[in-house]
Amino acid sequence: MTAASIRGRNNRKIRQSYLSRAFDRFNAVFIGVCSIATVLPFLYVVAASFATEREIAERPLFIIPRDVSLQAYRFIFSSNTLVKAFGNSVFITAAGTVINMFFTVTLAYALSKRYMHGRNALLNLVIFSMFFSGGMIPAYIVVRGLGMLDKYWSVLLPGAISAYNMMIIKNFFQNLPDGLEESAKLDGCTDMGALLYVVLPLSLPVIATFSLFYAVGHWNSYFSAMIYMSRSPEKWPLQVTLRQLIILSASMAGDASSYSADYLKPPDQSVKMAVIVVSTLPILCVYPFLQKHFAKGVLVGALKG
Repeated sequence: MTAASIRGRNNRKIRQSYLSRAFDRFNAVFIGVCSIATVLPFLYVVAASFATEREIAERPLFIIPRDVSLQAYRFIFSSNTLVKAFGNSVFITAAGTVINMFFTVTLAYALSKRYMHGRNALLNLVIFSMFFSGGMIPAYIVVRGLGMLDKYWSVLLPGAISAYNMMIIKNFFQNLPDGLEESAKLDGCTDMGALLYVVLPLSLPVIATFSLFYAVGHWNSYFSAMIYMSRSPEKWPLQVTLRQLIILSASMAGDASSYSADYLKPPDQSVKMAVIVVSTLPILCVYPFLQKHFAKGVLVGALKG
Protein backbone atom coordinates (compact mmCIF):
# COMPACT_ATOMS: atom_id res chain seq x y z
CA MET A 1 0.00 0.00 0.00
CA THR A 2 1.48 3.32 -1.07
CA ALA A 3 1.79 6.38 1.07
CA ALA A 4 -0.72 8.25 -1.15
CA SER A 5 -3.41 5.63 -0.62
CA ILE A 6 -2.81 5.68 3.13
CA ARG A 7 -3.15 9.46 3.19
CA GLY A 8 -6.35 9.23 1.12
CA ARG A 9 -7.86 6.68 3.50
CA ASN A 10 -6.95 8.82 6.52
CA ASN A 11 -8.48 11.90 4.86
CA ARG A 12 -11.73 10.00 4.23
CA LYS A 13 -11.83 8.88 7.85
CA ILE A 14 -11.27 12.45 9.01
CA ARG A 15 -14.07 13.71 6.76
CA GLN A 16 -16.41 10.96 7.93
CA SER A 17 -15.54 11.69 11.54
CA TYR A 18 -16.15 15.41 11.00
CA LEU A 19 -19.51 14.76 9.29
CA SER A 20 -20.50 12.34 12.05
CA ARG A 21 -19.74 14.90 14.76
CA ALA A 22 -21.56 17.61 12.83
CA PHE A 23 -24.60 15.35 12.42
CA ASP A 24 -24.58 14.50 16.14
CA ARG A 25 -24.43 18.19 17.04
CA PHE A 26 -27.26 18.98 14.65
CA ASN A 27 -29.36 16.21 16.21
CA ALA A 28 -28.62 17.52 19.70
CA VAL A 29 -29.63 21.07 18.73
CA PHE A 30 -32.75 19.88 16.91
CA ILE A 31 -33.89 17.67 19.79
CA GLY A 32 -33.15 20.47 22.25
CA VAL A 33 -35.27 22.94 20.26
CA CYS A 34 -38.12 20.42 20.03
CA SER A 35 -37.89 19.76 23.78
CA ILE A 36 -38.02 23.47 24.59
CA ALA A 37 -40.96 23.95 22.23
CA THR A 38 -42.76 21.12 24.03
CA VAL A 39 -42.02 22.18 27.60
CA LEU A 40 -42.29 25.96 27.17
CA PRO A 41 -46.11 26.13 26.78
CA PHE A 42 -46.63 24.11 29.95
CA LEU A 43 -44.15 26.29 31.87
CA TYR A 44 -46.10 29.32 30.67
CA VAL A 45 -49.36 27.78 31.87
CA VAL A 46 -47.87 27.12 35.33
CA ALA A 47 -46.42 30.64 35.52
CA ALA A 48 -49.67 32.23 34.32
CA SER A 49 -51.64 30.37 36.98
CA PHE A 50 -49.63 32.29 39.60
CA ALA A 51 -49.74 35.62 37.75
CA THR A 52 -52.21 38.46 37.95
CA GLU A 53 -54.80 39.13 35.28
CA ARG A 54 -53.04 42.35 34.30
CA GLU A 55 -49.69 40.63 33.76
CA ILE A 56 -51.30 37.93 31.59
CA ALA A 57 -52.88 40.64 29.45
CA GLU A 58 -49.67 42.67 29.14
CA ARG A 59 -47.08 39.90 28.61
CA PRO A 60 -47.73 37.44 25.79
CA LEU A 61 -45.19 34.89 27.09
CA PHE A 62 -43.30 34.54 30.36
CA ILE A 63 -41.96 31.78 32.58
CA ILE A 64 -41.53 33.67 35.85
CA PRO A 65 -44.34 36.01 36.92
CA ARG A 66 -43.44 39.46 38.21
CA ASP A 67 -46.01 39.39 41.00
CA VAL A 68 -46.93 35.99 42.40
CA SER A 69 -50.65 35.73 43.07
CA LEU A 70 -52.56 32.80 44.56
CA GLN A 71 -55.93 34.31 43.78
CA ALA A 72 -56.76 31.73 41.09
CA TYR A 73 -56.03 28.81 43.40
CA ARG A 74 -57.96 30.46 46.23
CA PHE A 75 -60.94 30.77 43.93
CA ILE A 76 -60.69 27.13 42.83
CA PHE A 77 -60.27 25.74 46.34
CA SER A 78 -62.74 28.16 47.94
CA SER A 79 -65.16 25.31 48.67
CA ASN A 80 -65.07 21.57 49.36
CA THR A 81 -66.63 20.89 45.97
CA LEU A 82 -63.25 20.50 44.29
CA VAL A 83 -62.01 18.06 46.93
CA LYS A 84 -65.14 15.96 46.45
CA ALA A 85 -64.74 16.10 42.67
CA PHE A 86 -61.09 15.07 42.99
CA GLY A 87 -62.14 12.03 45.01
CA ASN A 88 -64.78 11.19 42.38
CA SER A 89 -62.17 11.36 39.63
CA VAL A 90 -59.78 9.13 41.56
CA PHE A 91 -62.55 6.58 42.13
CA ILE A 92 -63.75 6.66 38.50
CA THR A 93 -60.18 6.39 37.19
CA ALA A 94 -59.21 3.51 39.49
CA ALA A 95 -62.45 1.55 39.13
CA GLY A 96 -62.71 2.23 35.41
CA THR A 97 -59.14 1.12 34.74
CA VAL A 98 -59.67 -2.13 36.67
CA ILE A 99 -62.90 -2.84 34.76
CA ASN A 100 -61.28 -1.97 31.43
CA MET A 101 -58.27 -4.18 31.98
CA PHE A 102 -60.31 -7.10 33.33
CA PHE A 103 -62.62 -7.27 30.31
CA THR A 104 -59.93 -6.36 27.79
CA VAL A 105 -57.39 -8.91 29.01
CA THR A 106 -59.88 -11.75 29.39
CA LEU A 107 -61.39 -11.17 25.93
CA ALA A 108 -57.95 -10.76 24.35
CA TYR A 109 -56.75 -13.99 25.96
CA ALA A 110 -59.77 -15.93 24.72
CA LEU A 111 -59.49 -14.55 21.18
CA SER A 112 -55.78 -15.32 21.08
CA LYS A 113 -56.60 -19.06 21.11
CA ARG A 114 -57.12 -20.25 17.55
CA TYR A 115 -58.91 -23.39 18.72
CA MET A 116 -61.75 -21.45 20.39
CA HIS A 117 -65.14 -22.09 18.79
CA GLY A 118 -66.70 -19.00 17.23
CA ARG A 119 -63.44 -17.05 17.43
CA ASN A 120 -63.59 -15.66 13.88
CA ALA A 121 -67.19 -14.49 14.22
CA LEU A 122 -66.42 -12.73 17.50
CA LEU A 123 -63.29 -11.15 16.03
CA ASN A 124 -65.33 -9.82 13.11
CA LEU A 125 -67.83 -8.28 15.53
CA VAL A 126 -65.00 -6.60 17.45
CA ILE A 127 -63.45 -5.25 14.23
CA PHE A 128 -66.88 -4.03 13.10
CA SER A 129 -67.26 -2.05 16.34
CA MET A 130 -63.96 -0.30 15.63
CA PHE A 131 -65.43 1.41 12.56
CA PHE A 132 -69.14 1.73 13.32
CA SER A 133 -71.00 2.79 16.45
CA GLY A 134 -74.60 3.53 17.33
CA GLY A 135 -73.94 7.14 18.28
CA MET A 136 -74.68 9.29 21.28
CA ILE A 137 -78.47 9.08 21.32
CA PRO A 138 -78.71 5.25 21.16
CA ALA A 139 -76.01 5.05 23.83
CA TYR A 140 -78.03 7.39 26.07
CA ILE A 141 -81.18 5.31 25.51
CA VAL A 142 -79.30 2.12 26.45
CA VAL A 143 -77.85 3.70 29.60
CA ARG A 144 -81.25 5.02 30.59
CA GLY A 145 -82.93 1.69 29.84
CA LEU A 146 -80.46 -0.11 32.10
CA GLY A 147 -81.22 2.31 34.93
CA MET A 148 -77.67 3.66 35.13
CA LEU A 149 -78.41 7.39 34.81
CA ASP A 150 -76.92 9.47 37.64
CA LYS A 151 -74.87 6.48 38.77
CA TYR A 152 -71.15 5.79 38.47
CA TRP A 153 -71.91 2.77 36.29
CA SER A 154 -72.96 5.12 33.49
CA VAL A 155 -69.34 6.27 33.02
CA LEU A 156 -67.69 2.94 33.84
CA LEU A 157 -69.50 0.28 31.82
CA PRO A 158 -70.32 1.80 28.38
CA GLY A 159 -66.62 1.98 27.45
CA ALA A 160 -65.49 -1.13 29.29
CA ILE A 161 -63.48 -2.42 26.30
CA SER A 162 -61.48 -0.55 23.69
CA ALA A 163 -61.46 -2.72 20.56
CA TYR A 164 -58.16 -1.26 19.39
CA ASN A 165 -56.40 -1.90 22.70
CA MET A 166 -57.87 -5.39 22.89
CA MET A 167 -56.55 -6.28 19.43
CA ILE A 168 -53.01 -5.21 20.34
CA ILE A 169 -53.07 -7.21 23.58
CA LYS A 170 -54.47 -10.20 21.68
CA ASN A 171 -51.60 -10.02 19.20
CA PHE A 172 -49.14 -9.94 22.10
CA PHE A 173 -50.72 -13.01 23.71
CA GLN A 174 -50.64 -14.87 20.39
CA ASN A 175 -46.88 -14.46 20.14
CA LEU A 176 -46.11 -15.88 23.57
CA PRO A 177 -44.63 -19.42 23.33
CA ASP A 178 -47.35 -22.07 23.52
CA GLY A 179 -45.02 -24.36 25.46
CA LEU A 180 -45.25 -22.17 28.58
CA GLU A 181 -48.99 -22.64 28.92
CA GLU A 182 -48.81 -26.31 27.98
CA SER A 183 -46.27 -26.88 30.75
CA ALA A 184 -48.51 -25.09 33.24
CA LYS A 185 -51.51 -27.20 32.21
CA LEU A 186 -49.47 -30.38 32.60
CA ASP A 187 -48.84 -29.27 36.18
CA GLY A 188 -52.59 -28.96 36.76
CA CYS A 189 -53.30 -25.33 35.81
CA THR A 190 -56.61 -24.44 34.22
CA ASP A 191 -56.91 -21.82 31.47
CA MET A 192 -57.55 -19.15 34.09
CA GLY A 193 -54.58 -20.36 36.12
CA ALA A 194 -52.33 -20.22 33.07
CA LEU A 195 -53.52 -16.67 32.45
CA LEU A 196 -52.92 -15.55 36.03
CA TYR A 197 -49.64 -17.32 36.78
CA VAL A 198 -47.94 -17.56 33.37
CA VAL A 199 -49.31 -15.08 30.83
CA LEU A 200 -49.88 -11.99 32.98
CA PRO A 201 -46.41 -12.00 34.66
CA LEU A 202 -44.88 -12.07 31.17
CA SER A 203 -47.17 -9.28 29.98
CA LEU A 204 -46.47 -6.61 32.62
CA PRO A 205 -45.14 -4.01 30.12
CA VAL A 206 -48.25 -4.32 27.95
CA ILE A 207 -50.56 -4.35 30.99
CA ALA A 208 -48.90 -1.22 32.41
CA THR A 209 -49.05 0.56 29.06
CA PHE A 210 -52.74 0.05 28.43
CA SER A 211 -53.60 0.61 32.07
CA LEU A 212 -52.03 4.04 31.65
CA PHE A 213 -53.99 4.61 28.43
CA TYR A 214 -57.26 3.73 30.13
CA ALA A 215 -56.43 5.75 33.25
CA VAL A 216 -55.61 8.89 31.26
CA GLY A 217 -58.81 8.47 29.28
CA HIS A 218 -60.93 8.21 32.43
CA TRP A 219 -59.14 11.09 34.11
CA ASN A 220 -59.62 13.45 31.16
CA SER A 221 -63.17 12.35 30.34
CA TYR A 222 -65.93 14.80 31.14
CA PHE A 223 -68.54 14.45 28.39
CA SER A 224 -69.96 11.13 29.59
CA ALA A 225 -70.37 12.42 33.15
CA MET A 226 -71.88 15.65 31.89
CA ILE A 227 -74.49 13.72 29.85
CA TYR A 228 -75.28 10.77 32.13
CA MET A 229 -74.91 12.42 35.56
CA SER A 230 -76.26 15.89 34.84
CA ARG A 231 -78.69 15.73 37.79
CA SER A 232 -76.09 14.51 40.31
CA PRO A 233 -73.44 17.23 40.67
CA GLU A 234 -72.13 15.57 43.84
CA LYS A 235 -70.89 12.70 41.62
CA TRP A 236 -69.23 14.88 39.00
CA PRO A 237 -65.56 14.15 38.31
CA LEU A 238 -62.89 16.81 38.52
CA GLN A 239 -63.04 17.77 34.83
CA VAL A 240 -66.75 18.62 34.90
CA THR A 241 -66.39 20.57 38.14
CA LEU A 242 -63.45 22.54 36.78
CA ARG A 243 -65.44 23.30 33.63
CA GLN A 244 -68.23 24.72 35.79
CA LEU A 245 -65.68 26.79 37.71
CA ILE A 246 -64.34 28.27 34.47
CA ILE A 247 -67.85 29.18 33.34
CA LEU A 248 -68.60 30.70 36.76
CA SER A 249 -65.34 32.66 36.79
CA ALA A 250 -65.91 34.04 33.28
CA SER A 251 -69.47 35.11 34.06
CA MET A 252 -68.52 36.73 37.36
CA ALA A 253 -65.48 38.48 35.90
CA GLY A 254 -67.49 39.77 32.97
CA ASP A 255 -70.19 41.31 35.17
CA ALA A 256 -68.23 44.38 36.23
CA SER A 257 -71.35 46.16 37.55
CA SER A 258 -71.62 43.65 40.40
CA TYR A 259 -68.38 44.79 42.03
CA SER A 260 -67.46 47.94 43.87
CA ALA A 261 -64.11 49.65 43.54
CA ASP A 262 -62.92 48.07 46.79
CA TYR A 263 -63.81 44.52 45.78
CA LEU A 264 -61.47 42.50 43.60
CA LYS A 265 -63.15 40.68 40.74
CA PRO A 266 -62.46 36.94 40.50
CA PRO A 267 -59.71 35.99 38.03
CA ASP A 268 -60.60 34.70 34.58
CA GLN A 269 -57.49 33.82 32.55
CA SER A 270 -55.43 32.75 35.55
CA VAL A 271 -58.26 30.46 36.65
CA LYS A 272 -58.13 28.71 33.29
CA MET A 273 -54.38 28.21 33.69
CA ALA A 274 -54.77 26.97 37.27
CA VAL A 275 -57.45 24.53 36.12
CA ILE A 276 -55.04 23.05 33.56
CA VAL A 277 -52.37 22.63 36.25
CA VAL A 278 -54.75 21.02 38.75
CA SER A 279 -56.16 18.59 36.20
CA THR A 280 -52.79 17.64 34.68
CA LEU A 281 -50.58 17.33 37.76
CA PRO A 282 -51.89 13.95 39.05
CA ILE A 283 -51.24 12.20 35.73
CA LEU A 284 -47.78 13.77 35.54
CA CYS A 285 -47.02 12.32 38.98
CA VAL A 286 -48.12 8.81 37.95
CA TYR A 287 -46.43 8.66 34.55
CA PRO A 288 -42.76 8.46 35.70
CA PHE A 289 -43.48 5.24 37.61
CA LEU A 290 -44.84 3.58 34.45
CA GLN A 291 -42.49 5.10 31.90
CA LYS A 292 -40.12 2.12 31.57
CA HIS A 293 -43.04 -0.26 31.07
CA PHE A 294 -44.77 2.24 28.78
CA ALA A 295 -42.01 2.43 26.15
CA LYS A 296 -41.41 -1.33 26.13
CA GLY A 297 -45.10 -2.20 26.06
CA VAL A 298 -45.92 0.01 23.10
CA LEU A 299 -42.99 -1.37 21.10
CA VAL A 300 -43.65 -5.04 21.86
CA GLY A 301 -47.42 -4.81 21.53
CA ALA A 302 -47.22 -3.01 18.22
CA LEU A 303 -44.52 -5.04 16.51
CA LYS A 304 -45.52 -8.55 17.53
CA GLY A 305 -48.63 -8.69 15.41
